[in-house]
Amino acid sequence: MIIATERAARPTDFIGKFGEEVADRDRCPFCEGREELTPPEIFSVRRDGSQANAPGWRVRVVSNKYPALRIEGDTARSGVGMFTRMDGVGAHEVIVETPEHDTHLALLPEDHIADVIRAYYQRYEDLDRDERFEYLLLFRNHGRVAGASLSHPHSQLIALPMVPKRTSEEMDAAERYFSKQGTCVYCDLIAQELAGRERLVYENECFIAVAPFAARFPFETWILPKAHMASFGSISAEDVPAMAHVLKTTLLKLALCLGNPPYNYIVHTAPYGSPGSPAYHWHVEIMPQLTRVAGFEWGSGFHINSVAPEEAARYLRETEVRASIPAP
Repeated sequence: MIIATERAARPTDFIGKFGEEVADRDRCPFCEGREELTPPEIFSVRRDGSQANAPGWRVRVVSNKYPALRIEGDTARSGVGMFTRMDGVGAHEVIVETPEHDTHLALLPEDHIADVIRAYYQRYEDLDRDERFEYLLLFRNHGRVAGASLSHPHSQLIALPMVPKRTSEEMDAAERYFSKQGTCVYCDLIAQELAGRERLVYENECFIAVAPFAARFPFETWILPKAHMASFGSISAEDVPAMAHVLKTTLLKLALCLGNPPYNYIVHTAPYGSPGSPAYHWHVEIMPQLTRVAGFEWGSGFHINSVAPEEAARYLRETEVRASIPAP
């Protein structure tokens, strides 16, 4: 990781450089009243008495109409010369977070964000019952630059028949640390950041938001539960409102500080087969898309970050939360 202080940037240096969003309300299949334009719902949070696949929902989960992986098939592998192949088996679903088209996850009430998190949990638990799946990847793309094909607020999940390379690397590193120190590296990170507070963005009773020490991207922010939990599936009903609060606050601070930037967030969790790992700790990584990855990064594996994480955390701490954000 390279922190290029000679390129030091302020939040205002990034505002207005994200490109314009495309108006898509008129053709949006996620809007209330257009339920027939999506596959049938898998799960929903609804008003009492409202019917499935009809208006009246608050959060709605459907299969992705253009899935990266399909639920049909098996995980048998076959050889192709020196290579191995298998069918593209998995589940690809969309969590439509609200019936409102022109809003932002950070602007929803905390109890509504809690319903989104409960939908994440329900799908995580349900797909865990399918023995073909080893990992569930939950993620959110905000803004066209970050990969969102529709501006209507939504998240996605993909259930995979193998553990992703990034997760395997994280697990291996956490296991090595645990074997040497006898403690979880993420728990130690939380303790250090709470003690020093230099990279602390926000905290409540159950969660902490920090700028990671070796941040790859300007204003990269992680959210971690203070209690040790390897798997997102270990979250309790009591944790959900606290997670909704810290997620809303962190996303609002990023939006207000940086002019509603495009971002990706990813829930990093232990594989289905290791839910009780003493070495790993689930967390959310939020990555504003403020700079482009180019030849040096692809060729070296290093990232150049023009904003020191300590400065990013200070800017975000000092950003006062309010109920409106700039238009994308």
